[in-house]
Amino acid sequence: MSRSRGRPPSQRQLRVGEEIRHALSEVLGEASLRDPDLAGAAITVTEVRLSPDLKNATAFVMPLGGADLEVKVAALRRAAPFLRGELARRLKLRFTPRLGFEPDLSFDNAGRIDALLRGERLRRDPERPDRDSEGAEAGEADHGS
Repeated sequence: MSRSRGRPPSQRQLRVGEEIRHALSEVLGEASLRDPDLAGAAITVTEVRLSPDLKNATAFVMPLGGADLEVKVAALRRAAPFLRGELARRLKLRFTPRLGFEPDLSFDNAGRIDALLRGERLRRDPERPDRDSEGAEAGEADHGS
């Protein structure tokens, strides 16, 4: 297992992960879940990552609007055995991977990065060209000595 750390996912991992993501989205879109925390919930499966041996899958999910994220993820974790059985019926895989669910925080991270890029601190830097010229002049003075 330590040999695969740092390596990008294989084409097979990506392909199977995408198949699982589509099938899981279909299952979650149907009204077959009995858990009251999942009843009527619109949940987006943004990504499915598989282990190199394809035995474990981690699905990154986000409820519509991000409401009750932890409650929905906990409910999906409880429903994982049922969802695994549904995937086994829909997919033609030798082994259906064990499912894990994690909240997808990439939208939050993207929002933070966007706020930083649009922030006041970055806007000030281009407005100070004299700083660059002073730094260049000071650097030239040091080289001339």
